[in-house]
Amino acid sequence: MKQLIYIVLMFPAFLVSQERISGKVLEANNENQDIGLAGANVYWLNSEVGTVTNIDGDFTLLYKPEFNKLVISYVGFKTDTLTINSPKFIKHWLKPTDNLDEITITSRKQATAKSYMQAQNVFTVSSEELLKAACCNLSESFETNPSIDVNFADAISGTRQIKMLGLTSPYILITTENIPSIRGASQAYGLSFIPGTWVESIQVTKGSGSVVNGFESIAGQINTELVKPSTDDKLFVNLYGATNERLELNTHINTKVNDKWYTGLYLHGNTHNKKHDVNNDGFLDMPLFNQINVMNRWQYVDTQKGFVSFINLKFLNDEKQSGQLTFNPETDRLTTNSWGSEIDTRRYEVSTKFGYVNPEIPWQSLGVQTAFSSHNQESYFGLNTYNIKHNSLYANAIYNSIISDSRHKIKTGVSYTYDHYDEFVNTIDYERTENSVGAFFEYSFDNLELLNLTAGIRVDHHNLLGTFVTPRLHARYSPWSKSAFRISFGRGKRSANIFTENQQLFSTSRQINILNSGGVIYGLDPEIAWNYGFSYLQGFNLFGRKADITFDYYKTDFVNQVVVDWETPTEINFYNLEEKSFAKSFQLELNYNAFEGFDLRTAYKFYNVKTDYNSGRLERPLTPKHRFFINLGYKTKLKENNAQWKFDTTFNWLGDQRYANTTANPVQYQLPERTPTVATLNAQITKVFSSKFEVYLGGENITNLRQPNPVLGVDDPFGANFDSTFVYGPIFGSMYYAGLRYKIK
Repeated sequence: MKQLIYIVLMFPAFLVSQERISGKVLEANNENQDIGLAGANVYWLNSEVGTVTNIDGDFTLLYKPEFNKLVISYVGFKTDTLTINSPKFIKHWLKPTDNLDEITITSRKQATAKSYMQAQNVFTVSSEELLKAACCNLSESFETNPSIDVNFADAISGTRQIKMLGLTSPYILITTENIPSIRGASQAYGLSFIPGTWVESIQVTKGSGSVVNGFESIAGQINTELVKPSTDDKLFVNLYGATNERLELNTHINTKVNDKWYTGLYLHGNTHNKKHDVNNDGFLDMPLFNQINVMNRWQYVDTQKGFVSFINLKFLNDEKQSGQLTFNPETDRLTTNSWGSEIDTRRYEVSTKFGYVNPEIPWQSLGVQTAFSSHNQESYFGLNTYNIKHNSLYANAIYNSIISDSRHKIKTGVSYTYDHYDEFVNTIDYERTENSVGAFFEYSFDNLELLNLTAGIRVDHHNLLGTFVTPRLHARYSPWSKSAFRISFGRGKRSANIFTENQQLFSTSRQINILNSGGVIYGLDPEIAWNYGFSYLQGFNLFGRKADITFDYYKTDFVNQVVVDWETPTEINFYNLEEKSFAKSFQLELNYNAFEGFDLRTAYKFYNVKTDYNSGRLERPLTPKHRFFINLGYKTKLKENNAQWKFDTTFNWLGDQRYANTTANPVQYQLPERTPTVATLNAQITKVFSSKFEVYLGGENITNLRQPNPVLGVDDPFGANFDSTFVYGPIFGSMYYAGLRYKIK
């Protein structure tokens, strides 16, 4: 025991016992005064090891013999590169310049990038990766990504749902520029409300997220960064058409108002008005829809004073119709003449971001985020009516600084949320107001080369959930080159919006039962879970080409969960978890640049997701245990005027999945215990004619796989056995599309 205590006490000393250089960066002036430059960048050339000078211009930096070129830079001063042969103290004066030196760095840009340096397990999907598929909206942006699973929620609405670590999107914090955006009323369809062309990049974090972004994250976070008016094209046009007669148009118009203000108008419209019934079951294979989506985005930048801000104004009108081919909403709405559904959504959003970086002390910054949204959905499904109004307000203030030097960073702040829900479910009106105020503190230690960790804690007071504490921890250790061992754990808590998160239940004849009455939301208790994770990333050279391999394992343990029980065929039951519920996820991924322009990405994923239902412990329905993924991408060399060919192919194989129990149904409405396996193939070819114009041609589900009889009880859609939720694979079959992109820089 004494030896263990000694090791623990000496561990911090071990971390700082490595060889380091120290020094001082000063301003060269005619008065021979030693004026330290605070916030100067000091880093080793061709490495990710660096730091920032403190208020007196002092710095300390890790030294290794292979590090011999030290770069020192500061805005408004000439950049110097020093040759260092041994660890020592350095005193260096930077000379001011009237013209900033221009440095051009050319490197191969990765479409999907993983970090070796961050404590969190984060990978970034760039706009280049998004262009590998049609990418009409955010829900269709993950087809070439092995970490996110995408499938249809039901056979009626055409809604795609995503899963990460074996859990559906309500357990994932989905943000837009780190402001929670797809939650509450927008949970079911919100991913289709963000057009793909508006997206600059997507950051996916596995495991519990940062305390800065709230207490709701359980399985991870998906953050979408939007294109910026200051860097986006002055004019961008994307026209898309598919063989299923879906049409889409995206237009961006960006203008520089003056030296500090930029603005952009982003227009999105898509439509599908052709009825298709490829499997001849009398139901539309995909809904008819019309969507208009408009965003006006303002950006303010004042680099001299350290200010940057964004203002976003959004409007959405989304209309969907689905059901039987014979359904006419003018005459058949909410009647038994013909089964049909309409979902009409109007949504208004206003969001702002304000950031200030102290020019004199650049490691100190302040950020304020605010967002307001008004969401109104009116819908019916056969004889079921579901309307929801959701008004939401969010505010978050964040202060960043350092302790002693840039290895020790802190974030602290306060946040506030307000949500008012008014739901009408058939004949029952559910109305509630939720509000919470919280404070958070996050400490990060980062010596770049060997170890970094992020430890955070937040305390929130919620009018319905009470006062509670949310801890989160992420750590990375790199014992050798191009390696990253990561661990994480954290707690999440959330209100389960059982109707809007499970809207597919309305496209059935099931009776809705809430079996508990003592809880604060629909009579149910809040959901609480702990997430634990481990990952290992290793980069290496294979036959002289770059490659990396990743192993990760995550487990989510629910302390309480609102169980969604489909095991009685004529009912759907909601109740509090009594025993155990868990989700285990293992993923192995290999990325390899086999030769110039050719990239291979392949992954295997295993899920073990089980819940103790009233009928016993069972696998989560329609969650495959095994998944295999492979993506091949090839780009030719750039020619004159940036002309190029791009080729991309994605193959997905899903193992069999458990059907919810149907043994109580009449024989003709019974399903087997498990589904068949599913294999799909997507491909796209892009011809870039110039930096202004390109065309693309692609196909989804090229092998024309179709799930037979996806709707149960089509012969009697108003009978007791009608159910459209048993979807495990494609419904429509193969689909081909073409499009063009035109842009003016």
